[in-house]
Amino acid sequence: MTAQKGAAFLLKIGDGGAPVTYETVAGLRTTQMTVNGDTVVVTHKESGGWRELLSGAGTRSVSVSASGIFLGSDAETAIRNHALAGTLDEYELSFEDGAKMRGRFLVQRLDYAGDFNGERTYSVQLESSGAVVPS
Repeated sequence: MTAQKGAAFLLKIGDGGAPVTYETVAGLRTTQMTVNGDTVVVTHKESGGWRELLSGAGTRSVSVSASGIFLGSDAETAIRNHALAGTLDEYELSFEDGAKMRGRFLVQRLDYAGDFNGERTYSVQLESSGAVVPS
């Protein structure tokens, strides 16, 4: 396995069409994805003192966080509109090796910041709703 460039880890938002097409969220400097899973413990007297887990059970979720410079792109505007309305939308995570993951996400948090004589920045936190699948 070879190292991959972080700049090729892209966050894209769906256009709401059918079929969905995705637009890259511009200006991102950092992008992070976390896969979370709750476990279901099925340990019993015959487990020999070792914890046993039930495969395929529990709740799984994906969290995405990203930050960057605000450029006023259509994708950034769509994220802001979804944050204000509390609505879900389709998102895609794209990696350098061509792998992609798609799913519906809710904008959990959207922050803007700016300094005098500096660029306006933003950060966004997305939480999955339903399955996030490779595509």
